[in-house]
Amino acid sequence: MLDGGEGTAAATPQPLEWKFSQVFGERTAGEEVQEVDIISAIEFDRTGDHLATGDRGGRVVLFERTDAKDHGGHRKDLEMMDYSISRHPEFRYKTEFQSHEPEFDYLKSLEIEEKINKIRWCQTANGALFLLSSNDKTIKFWKVQEKKVKKICDFYVDLSRAMGNGPVVCSSMSTSSKPCMENGGCNDSPFGYTSIETSLPSGGIPSLCLPVVNSHETSLVAKCRRIYAHAHDYHINSISNNSDGETFISADDLRINLWNLEISNQSFNIVDVKPANMEDLTEVITSAEFHPTHCNMLAYSSSRGSIRLIDMRQSALCDTHSKLFEEQEVPASRSFFTEIIASISDIKFAKDGRYILSRDYMTLKLWDINMDSGPVATFQVHENLRPKLCDLYENDSIFDKFECCLSGDGLHVATGSYSNMFRVFGCSEGSTEATTLEASKNPIRRQVQTPTRPSKSLGPLPRVLRRGADTSGVDVNGSAFDFATKLLHLSWHPTENLLACAASNSLYMYYA
Repeated sequence: MLDGGEGTAAATPQPLEWKFSQVFGERTAGEEVQEVDIISAIEFDRTGDHLATGDRGGRVVLFERTDAKDHGGHRKDLEMMDYSISRHPEFRYKTEFQSHEPEFDYLKSLEIEEKINKIRWCQTANGALFLLSSNDKTIKFWKVQEKKVKKICDFYVDLSRAMGNGPVVCSSMSTSSKPCMENGGCNDSPFGYTSIETSLPSGGIPSLCLPVVNSHETSLVAKCRRIYAHAHDYHINSISNNSDGETFISADDLRINLWNLEISNQSFNIVDVKPANMEDLTEVITSAEFHPTHCNMLAYSSSRGSIRLIDMRQSALCDTHSKLFEEQEVPASRSFFTEIIASISDIKFAKDGRYILSRDYMTLKLWDINMDSGPVATFQVHENLRPKLCDLYENDSIFDKFECCLSGDGLHVATGSYSNMFRVFGCSEGSTEATTLEASKNPIRRQVQTPTRPSKSLGPLPRVLRRGADTSGVDVNGSAFDFATKLLHLSWHPTENLLACAASNSLYMYYA
């Protein structure tokens, strides 16, 4: 990720050239956005062929990739696809379903919103898609698969010539696959009725038409397989699947619970930071995620800017951490806002599990799990807002929780900002990439390059990089930041340079 080539100096990596791909749900000029339509969660699956979004109305919408497929519906070899020449990546709307409904906790006199906080994809099986969705209190396990729609024609028997006759006795019977069109037989089905010819006494029924069940089309059906409830006293802020494919974790402000996907009425509390006296509470859990390959390891972040790596093999209750990652602050720089802006809103493991990316209000930080003395790189995101912290505190913008993501190859990181902007940084050695784009059909690209400023010498380990600071105080259009429009949620495709960003009720996609 940060390692350059040995021997001769490696060439400086070129910044990615981002292009607009497509948009879903874009607002027209002057259109008022409904609160329930605002996107609150977004996630690619492991293959990148499916994308899920959740909104504040409790709905989950699924999208499916349509390009790079042959007529049989199978993915072509991506190495043979040159997107600079051929068409860009394309997704289409697949289906949607109502995941959560608003509830009311009568014991606590508390309204529980239907807003989707997190979505996580699970392993697929038998062509069906599985995913977890969560609101503040309840997690649901969904199965989405295609079901064949079967059509049955009305049963029809011609009794016009049987009126007044005695019981019908069938002396011989033969079946035919020809459609029975006489006497008003079914004409809707390609097969129609099966005609059963009978040899009967004089005046009996000459023919009897029986309906045939036919499959005409398929439809997607979402079914809730499990409901994991009543395990959190505080709002759920994270869910994460384990690499073993059998378990997952859910985290709120004070506890992290371990679940088995097949058991919904029991969970194990593996982390509990609640003090005996709540007045002694100094920090809360803000995000948690499993290691991508080691099923026994997970990391969680706190409101004090620290990340703890824990090993579940050490004890049943992981009250002690294996490693602690935090940056030592300079005492002279402390202010009223220091602890607020230090709170980590999101963490993500790199695909290989070697690095952890964290997002606090002002910066992105990249951590090496083998080095707990400090981050290996720091990317300035909101340094230009430092003089405005008092105003941001007054309008509560300082508490906004921005997400972060890494590219599949680990060479780039991205996060959102205000005015529906997002920023992409290169984290390979020698890279000065710090690109700012706006979530729109015509993103305005701006390259911000600042000199690399190393931290204290760390010996042979990579030096800390601090770049991307922009002190202009304006967005890419040259106007003041709009704190009412914010890009909080985004996701990077697992294998390609493809970004999905949620701006209000719109889903924008870009490729490089």
